Amino acid sequence: MSEAFSGTTEVHERHRFDEGSLQRWFDSHVDDGVRAGFRVSQFRGGQSNPTFLVETASNRYVVRRKPTGTLLPSAHAVDREFRVMKALADTDVPVPRVHALCEDDAVIGTAFYVMDYMDGRILWDPRLPDASADERGRICDEMNRVMAALHEVDVHAVGLGDYGRPGNYIERQIARWSRQYRASETERIEAVERLIEWLPQHVPQETATRIVHGDFRLDNLVFAHDAPRIIAVLDWELSTLGDPMADFAYHCMAWQLPPPFRGLGDLSASQLEALGLPSEEGYLARYCERRKLPAVTPEAWRFYTAFNLFRAAAIAQGIMGRALAGNASNTHALDAGRQARQLAELGWQRAAQA
Repeated sequence: MSEAFSGTTEVHERHRFDEGSLQRWFDSHVDDGVRAGFRVSQFRGGQSNPTFLVETASNRYVVRRKPTGTLLPSAHAVDREFRVMKALADTDVPVPRVHALCEDDAVIGTAFYVMDYMDGRILWDPRLPDASADERGRICDEMNRVMAALHEVDVHAVGLGDYGRPGNYIERQIARWSRQYRASETERIEAVERLIEWLPQHVPQETATRIVHGDFRLDNLVFAHDAPRIIAVLDWELSTLGDPMADFAYHCMAWQLPPPFRGLGDLSASQLEALGLPSEEGYLARYCERRKLPAVTPEAWRFYTAFNLFRAAAIAQGIMGRALAGNASNTHALDAGRQARQLAELGWQRAAQA
């Protein structure tokens, strides 16, 4: 699986653009002597926003652009990705250095931004098969640490007080993802219909308003080559101001998803322990300890997990919708879209435990 998404390839025909125009823009907006060399290739990963590697004589950069074609409202917000990473530059949250944002479609056809290429490891399988038991535990604790650090950032101190609307985050998210799902709907999924009805009736009290990443998972993190240390958090497209516990619960879906998803949902507590991996309960407790929060009630945690499985189903349906429309950013989009039904059914199973 990781090989299919890792590394770069030639720029896909449907994502080609005027590389000379991009180079001229680099000359005036990015601090680099790019006239000495300029090579563009495309990363295989990056479901939503096509992502490119630019190699010059002295540096490597990443360009993330909006896809072409008809897009869902508020999706593919590369400008927001740029803004949040710039704001987090001097915090305890590791992010790449961002260089410039271009909102002029005339340059390469859609808006894009440029950031540093982060040379490290991207890990795909939550079971971490290539790591020792000790390293698995340290990798998980590092993810936990960085997520707690993100949720402790003072949004006003970093200039993100207006990055989203405060309050009623979950209610607005349910409405948003319901709309996004409807906009991409290709068939009736009974579990989605039940969740759309159940979720608004069971929203727990919001814990706080913080920066939420929206897609904080193992393969959106870059680890140092020589240590279980995160050097960059990537893919901030879904970030906003919201309830950090909902964000953390999304991250914890790895403990809930069984095969064929990349998850740990089929492993018992003893199997997790033997691998050096924390249990879902232990991982949540460590996060609450780091942030000095009271324990989360089982009812609230059940809601958060059901909500995030619903949200993941809506995202998967959106990927499928783009694939059918011909403008998804990689060839695995149709497969990802087919997961919508499975995710929704898992979400309803969680909700129905109430």
